[in-house]
Amino acid sequence: MKAAILGVSGYTGQLLLRILLDHPGITEIIPVSTSKQGKSLSIIDPGLGCRSLEKVQATAEKAVSIKKALNYKVDVVFAALPHLKSAELYAPFLGKAVIIDLSADLRIKDALLFKQAYGVRPPRQDLLEQAVYGLCEWYNKDIKGTDIIANPGCYTTASLLPLLPLCKQGIVKDHIIINAVSGISGAGKKVKEYLLFCERTENVGAYSPGRTHRHALEIEAELNMINKDFSLLFTPHLAPLCRGIATTIVVQSTKEISVQELMDIYQQYYGTFPFIGLRGEVIPQTKEVWGSNRCDIGWHIEEDMVMIFSVIDNLIKGAAGQAVQNMNIRFGIDETTGLKVHNEL
Repeated sequence: MKAAILGVSGYTGQLLLRILLDHPGITEIIPVSTSKQGKSLSIIDPGLGCRSLEKVQATAEKAVSIKKALNYKVDVVFAALPHLKSAELYAPFLGKAVIIDLSADLRIKDALLFKQAYGVRPPRQDLLEQAVYGLCEWYNKDIKGTDIIANPGCYTTASLLPLLPLCKQGIVKDHIIINAVSGISGAGKKVKEYLLFCERTENVGAYSPGRTHRHALEIEAELNMINKDFSLLFTPHLAPLCRGIATTIVVQSTKEISVQELMDIYQQYYGTFPFIGLRGEVIPQTKEVWGSNRCDIGWHIEEDMVMIFSVIDNLIKGAAGQAVQNMNIRFGIDETTGLKVHNEL
């Protein structure tokens, strides 16, 4: 099977390349970059070292243009491209390959809500109904039958996976509070003063609180499919970490509930899914999932208040890993193929 990676020079694109180089179902990779076209992959990503790059020999181990990539007739396209530009750039592949869009271009189906989040209407409103939201553990069956997959955001994945089972069971009252901490790689490779080492080291702080963060509206859109009365207060934080997201979610329960009942609910929804770790009263840590495609979930009860904790690697389960998981599901490959369940020490 042939795969193209659009945006191979970014953090997510680099990780996609590494995962697909080791994926037994991928025979050929077409690396694409508009900014580093013609450059050797060993220069774009020196971390590849001396590993075998046989799968990219078709392009002489160099990044190529989108126009040239079309000549290779790929089966799947991973679009690791900027928001609002992604759908425009992968448009030539529509109808010719399965598209896995890692940007936000197709994540929010409500055009007005999308405009509220991104300031403009969706770039390809005509594709919204065709696209399936690629939260793997929830839309598995739909993913199998689509050719356009909207890969969820990292904050969204870390928030929805612990929340959805409880919301589905009707035990969450209307108000939901999410505090999330992310590593700096979540902002991508953009050059911004607030992302400089001197600004971020020894420094943790909140930003874009409430409904001002784009992912808050993405989370809310999914929750409102269950109950339109759900309201969300979402506060993201930047921490001096390279990778990782940790969330603390606080909800009020509609009924008295025990720790074991919570475990039973999560087992009901996630007991057969390989990338969900249920930790019970143990609070999970980001280092325990670093480099893996896992989302670990723990919980704590204070009277009628339930505190839920989750951790993911924002570049794996929150981006490249979930994209490959989506590909595996779509093409009938074992879901865990090419992905790590255990963390990297």
